[in-house]
Formats: sequence, structure tokens, C-alpha cells
Amino acid sequence: MSREHDEQVIALAGIFQAASLVDQIARRGMVPQNSFETSIASLFVTNPEMTEDIYGGATELPFNLSTGLRTLQDVVEKKRNENNADVMRYALSAMHLERKLSARPDLLNEIGKRLDELNRKAQYFGDHSDVTDDTKEDRFIPSAFTHTNVIAGLGGLYQDTLSTFSFRIQVSGDPRNLQNSENAAKIRALLLAAVRAAMLWRQVGGKRWHLIFFKSRVRPSLKRIQR
Repeated sequence: MSREHDEQVIALAGIFQAASLVDQIARRGMVPQNSFETSIASLFVTNPEMTEDIYGGATELPFNLSTGLRTLQDVVEKKRNENNADVMRYALSAMHLERKLSARPDLLNEIGKRLDELNRKAQYFGDHSDVTDDTKEDRFIPSAFTHTNVIAGLGGLYQDTLSTFSFRIQVSGDPRNLQNSENAAKIRALLLAAVRAAMLWRQVGGKRWHLIFFKSRVRPSLKRIQR
């Protein structure tokens, strides 16, 4: 069962990373760029060979998901942090929203179609200076997906789909940060990434009752992934 648990922890780290980044933007207006790029780029990895590939591959996982793994570790160890309550709320809300989305194939199709369009748009913004023309389309360039135009598109996608549910994720923070249009788009894009990770968590066998035994299920996998 260790492989299944590892995959579930990777998905949970993806949820908690996106949730933590939402909290950081809302409170401080800034986030670690690598973590942000990883979470956003995960939205565009549609046919991974392994779960790890969604976040840049097994060797890069401890770095690319460092924010999520650290946040998950804090939750497991019950470390007190004034922001943990909001991060947990965003994470659980993303899981709840994903369940609602799973019952709406029309919205799932719309999200898939528009992500494909944004993926094509992102190709224009990537740094392809070190690759040949034959490999440009296949190169994984996370920074391309965090271009302002792509983030704005993701924010609009979130508004047109997930924001139509009666259940909304309420984000708390500094009003100056929340009212900034670029920050608002980043937050919506990250919430979309959190929902995508929640979908992954369910696809690899995660269930709500597992959260009752959260610590015993998560701790061994965290040690394996972080080493």
C-alpha cells in the first residue's frame, strides 16, 4: 500500500501547496516563484506517466512541492501557525468543490477545452532558446504558464466555472492585496490548481474518511518523498 499512500500524499501536498500560496498572496502579496510555477503548471499536465510527473518528476518533487510538503508536515505535527486554519479551510474547501465539479461533466468539458486553449497560448511565452523547433511543443516550461496573460485566462476560467456554484471559497487577507487585479487572478488560478490536485487525490484512491487517520497515513510517505 505504500505506493498508493505516496501518490495520495503527493496529491495532498499539491492541494496544500496551492492553498498555502493562496494564503501568502492574500496576506503578503507575494509567493515563492518556483512553488507558484509548479502549482500552475500542474493544470496543464494531462497525460502523466506517473503521478510525480504532474509536479515536474520524482527527482524534483522535494523542491517543486516543498511548500506543500512543509505545510502538510506542519499539519501532521500539529504545529501552531496563525495561518494554518485558513490554509486548512482552503484545502478542505477545494476537496468539497471538486466533488461538486465531478458531477458536472459540462463544466469539466469546458475547463478541459479552455485549458487546451491556454496551453497553446502559453507556448508563445516560454523560453525556447535552448531547444530545437522539433521539441518546442513537448518541452515542459513551467514559467510559460505563469505569464500574466495565462494567469488572467485561468482566473477567468475559474470565474466562469467553479465560481458558478453556490458554494464559494472565501479568501481572507489584506484588502489591498485582494483588491489587486493581478493578485485576484493568481488566487483564482491557484484555487483551480487546488481543485485539480483534489481530483488527483480522489483518482489515486483518496477518500474523505482517510482524513480521520490522517497522521498515520501521511507521515511515512512524507519521509519517503522528502528524503
